[in-house]
Amino acid sequence: MDVFFAIIGFVLSYFIVRYRESIGDSLGEQEWMRSVGGIYTVVVFIGILIFFWSLATITGTQDFFFTPLRWILPFMFKRQEAEIVPPSVFD
Repeated sequence: MDVFFAIIGFVLSYFIVRYRESIGDSLGEQEWMRSVGGIYTVVVFIGILIFFWSLATITGTQDFFFTPLRWILPFMFKRQEAEIVPPSVFD
């Protein structure tokens, strides 16, 4: 299922970059977007982010690829802890 959503992400990122002008016109430009380069640049950045997220999902490198994001925003990622199995299961 992850591969299916990743392929949809590739297609979505292509269409976001291809139709950035109409997407940008429908969203409108905010004040903070001007410092980044405008609405069209923000839309392209979102398309590139979706593309790399899909690529990381297909190759299984999400943990490695998003480690810097985990350092900056640790509250967004749940730490997986080992499950404690009682000794009676092995008897």
